Amino acid sequence: MIRPRKFDPRCSDINLVGGVNMLPNIAAIVLTHNEERHIERLLRCLNDLGCRVFVVDCRSTDQTAILAENLGARVVEHPFVNYAQQFQWALDNLPIETEWVMRLDADEVLTPELVEEISRKLPLLPADVTGVNLKRRHIFLDRWIKHGGRYPLALLRIWRKGAAKIEQRWMDEHMVLLHGRAVTFEQDFSDHNLSDLSFFTDKHNKYATREAIDVLLKRYNLGGADEAPIALIGTPQAAAKRWIKERVYNRLPFWLGPFGYFLYRYFFQIGFFDGREGLIYHFLQGFWYRFLVAAKVLEYDRSLKALPDRQSRLERLARLTGHRTEDGAAPPTE
Repeated sequence: MIRPRKFDPRCSDINLVGGVNMLPNIAAIVLTHNEERHIERLLRCLNDLGCRVFVVDCRSTDQTAILAENLGARVVEHPFVNYAQQFQWALDNLPIETEWVMRLDADEVLTPELVEEISRKLPLLPADVTGVNLKRRHIFLDRWIKHGGRYPLALLRIWRKGAAKIEQRWMDEHMVLLHGRAVTFEQDFSDHNLSDLSFFTDKHNKYATREAIDVLLKRYNLGGADEAPIALIGTPQAAAKRWIKERVYNRLPFWLGPFGYFLYRYFFQIGFFDGREGLIYHFLQGFWYRFLVAAKVLEYDRSLKALPDRQSRLERLARLTGHRTEDGAAPPTE
C-alpha cells in the first residue's frame, strides 16, 4: 500500500538558484521496521540534499511511518523476507523517476560535508560513471571505530537508475553495477545506531542465523541465491573481503576462524587504539558474532547432513531457522 505523500519544500525535486537546478536528481530508498529513534535524523539530512525519499516499511508498530510522512517521505508497506528481497522489490516496484538512486539504512546519517560533495559532484559526473562509492564510519557506544579494518569501508551506495541490482543473499548483500564504472567520493556517512547493547546482540544473533543459511545453501547446493561473481561485487575492498571469507576463512577449523580473526583485527589492525568501546565492539563483532555463526552452521548441519534430498533439507532448514525457503513457502510447522 502506498500512502499519500505530504509535500515538504525541503524534499522537493527542484531548488532553483538563478533558474538553475542546483541539487542532484536523486531518490533514496530506506527500509524500516520500528525506526522512530533514527528516521527523523536521516530524513533531515536527505531533505538537505533535496532527495525524493521512499520508505519501505514492514509492519512498524511505532511512529516510524508517521514521522517519515511528516518529513516528506513516501511510505510504502511491504512484507519482509530478508533485506535483499525487500530492497530488490523496492527497485522493481517503486515509482522512481530520478536519474540517481541511493541506498541508506535508517540508522545511518550523511555528514554535512558529504551532502555538500554529493550536491556539487553528482550532477557533473560523466555518462560512463554509473555508480558512486561512499565511505562509511561505524559509530559504537558514541565512539568512531577507526581501527581494526573498520574504516574506511567503501560501499556502492549511489547508482544511476537501472544500472545496479542487489545480490540475493540472506546476509552481507552488496549492490552490484550492471554496466559502467564507479567512482569514490571523499567524504563520509556514518552508521550510528542509538540503541543499546541488548539490541546490538539481539540483532547480531539474527544476523548469525541468516549468515548460517547462506553457508548451508552453498554447502548443499540448495539454490536460492543470486550472488554476483566476487570480482563484480560493489567495491574492490568488498570483493577482497568476500574472497578471503569464502576461500580462506570458511575453510578454517571451527575454532580457529573466529579466534584468528579477532586477533588479526585487534592486534595486527590495531583495534586496541579504539579504547574500551573498541574492545567491546571488536570482541562482540569480530569474535563472538563470528563464533556464533560457526556454531549455528554446526548445529544446523548436523540436522541436514542425514537427510536424503534437496527438498527435505530446505524444509528442515526453514524449520530450524524460522525463515522462508527460496520458493517463498512459509517454514513448515511441527
